[in-house]
Parts: sequence; C-alpha cells; structure tokens
Amino acid sequence: MTSAPQHELNQLAGLAFAKGHGTGNDFVLVDDPRGEITIGASAVAALCDRHQGIGGDGLIRAVRSESIPEGAAVLSADERAEWFMDYRNGDGSIAEMCGNGVRVFVDFLIAQGHVTLEHGDALTIGTRAGVKHVARTDNGYAVDMGAWEFIFPEAAQEKAIDSLVQTRGLDVNRPALSVSMGNPHTVVALADDEELKELDLTHIPSVRPVPPQGTNVEFVVPSEPLVTDGVGNISMRVHERGVGETQSCGTGACAAVVATRHWAAGDGPDQHQADEWNVQVPGGTVVVKFIPSPDGREHVELSGPAQIVARGVIAGA
Repeated sequence: MTSAPQHELNQLAGLAFAKGHGTGNDFVLVDDPRGEITIGASAVAALCDRHQGIGGDGLIRAVRSESIPEGAAVLSADERAEWFMDYRNGDGSIAEMCGNGVRVFVDFLIAQGHVTLEHGDALTIGTRAGVKHVARTDNGYAVDMGAWEFIFPEAAQEKAIDSLVQTRGLDVNRPALSVSMGNPHTVVALADDEELKELDLTHIPSVRPVPPQGTNVEFVVPSEPLVTDGVGNISMRVHERGVGETQSCGTGACAAVVATRHWAAGDGPDQHQADEWNVQVPGGTVVVKFIPSPDGREHVELSGPAQIVARGVIAGA
C-alpha cells in the first residue's frame, strides 16, 4: 500500500527543487516563474516530511508577481517587486512571511540566474506581508521587515503583557507579549538558559488569549547584562505555527527583540539602548536593528546568512 506522502510525491515526479536554509531554518524551493505548477497543501506537507520527503520547515515557490493574484496586488503597490515569494508552512498552510525564508529566497533567485545583486545593492520582492527590500551584505542578506506593532496594544502599553502561555517543561503559566511582524508572535521571557533547555516544544504551546490568526511562540532568555558596548544579546527557541520547533525564525527573532526592549524600558533608560541585537538561536545567530522609515513608523531590519545546499528532482515511485 502506498503511503500518503509517497502518493503525493508520485504526483510531483519530475519536479526540480532546491534545498536551502537560513541559520538552520530550512526550506524546499521550487522555481515556477510563470505560476504553472500547482502544489496543494498535502503535497507541500509531503515534500517537507523529514522521513518520507525532502524535509523542510516550509516550501518556497519563486514566481513572477504578475503571474498570480497575490503578486499582482503587490505590483500595484510597487512595480519593482518583480518576484513573489509564495511561502507555505511545513504542514501546507499559507504563511504571510518568513524572515529567514526571504533571505534564502533571494539567494535562490540569484542562483537561478533570475536576478543579479551586488554587495550593498537591494532587491524588492513581494510577499503576503507586503513588499520587502533585501540587501546583499558581507555575511548574507539584510531585510527591512517593515513596521512592528503590538497585537493587543492597550494591554502591551499598560501592563507589558497581554497573554499567558503554557507549555511542557514549564511548571506554571508564563506571561507573554504579542507582536506582529506581518505575522503573529507571542514572546515569553524565561529566567535562565536551563529553563530554555528544558522546554519540550514537540507539542503546541497553549496561548490565552490567542491572536486571531494563531501565533508563533518565542521563548527568550535575556543576557546579563542585556546590553554590552551597544549590542543587546538574547537567546531564543521557537515553536512555529504549522511547523513545530525550528532551529531559527527570522520574524520571531524580530518580535523577541521588540518584546525584550519593551520590557527592559521599565528598568531604566539605559537598559534597552542598543545599536543592534544579536539573537542566538539553535541554528546560529541573526542580527536585528531598528531603523526609521519615511512613514514615521519604526521598522525592523533582520540580517543573517542564507545558503542553497542541495538540488534534485522528485523521482516518484
């Protein structure tokens, strides 16, 4: 009897793919400029299956923006966004944005010969969270992730917490703060690295109240001192919505820094003053900065490496 993943992979026999990652957050990538390839939710899950498929935290389809409705909407906002990152979580569900994935996506476009990008230059791309600008740097890529905002702003400003999170490995519910980076995040501060290590993130954390579209959950440990020589430092693990625990989450790292800085502001004016923030995740380190924007809102920049590690063709059975 053919397994469900194998059946789905049989339907995709002959499909060329690449495998890439950004600080361990890994993706299956498919080149589909004209938007001709249909990969349904169950097929995405089969491709991302780590035992019977290629394995990945999600699937990224590279498609010209003009070829799909979501991309056409982005083009109307910015005609430079020639390429659209069609991103799906590992379970096949649609996701708005992925901070590590967008770096890998641009690296893939370059490798495919679709674009050229010199060091210091930037590329405009489309996502379901709007237009993103990605610059090539010495250590990978830097992405303007756009403006951040609190999901429950009144509670965030008044109490610096807006929800309670329960997960295996923690003896009691922990207070949390919910931040949108175009997709939802709920951030929990832990006391030390031992608490972070003992978490069991094989099960979905319980969040009450949960944001309307569900949420990714970040568990962070601030360094002591938090800021040294203008650089903030935190460690993080994350349970991603529709995926499970991943080795890294770019938007999650941004949300974690937003929440940490907000909490630290209550401890004194110098506690949260940092030019940049290093976020240590199981897959490596990403860097977060806050940057001003012409619209007056504070944007978040995420930078880190990206790498294409393999290529192949789905064989089928």
